[in-house]
Amino acid sequence: MIGRISGKLIEKHPPLILVDVQGVGYEIDVPMSTFYILPAVGELVSLHTHLAIREDAHVLYGFATQDERRVFRLLLKISGVGPKLALSVLSGLNLNDLADAVVNKEAARLIRIPGVGKKTAERLLLELQGKFTADGDRAAQDTAVSSVGSDIINALQALGYNDKEADWAARQLPNGVGVSDGIRQALKLLSRA
Repeated sequence: MIGRISGKLIEKHPPLILVDVQGVGYEIDVPMSTFYILPAVGELVSLHTHLAIREDAHVLYGFATQDERRVFRLLLKISGVGPKLALSVLSGLNLNDLADAVVNKEAARLIRIPGVGKKTAERLLLELQGKFTADGDRAAQDTAVSSVGSDIINALQALGYNDKEADWAARQLPNGVGVSDGIRQALKLLSRA
């Protein structure tokens, strides 16, 4: 199994990217949430990966965070959900929005995702119930991000990061982190992403 890829980003054609790892080019499908925070072509990138082996192909999927990959794997376990639909779900909603939709049983939010119909949305809500509490309460995480996170996001934007990059980095920080420590940790995350 290939669990992580680090190398030079050579091409970006959503949802496919090409990463050169010591002379070998890996084609990797990524959700749009990951695609938006990729560095420029020619720069180094590191992704958590999932390798799907089928009769006719070996397909590599890449994710900016371990949580994204974990949710992708959860989605694959649901009957009727393949890698393409799982990528679509992760592209249509960020992890916190997906968790909120599941907790609040909001099928309408899921139906807006291309490829997700009413029955699939209901199946996703049923199968994902309780799966987001393993990493802690998402609502508590959102509260922490909203209070201290806005200062961290503003600082990152002042340093030249775009909205999506700054928001992503702030959401990766542990609960209770101070502004100065949060900025430092966010910069480390963004330099690795």
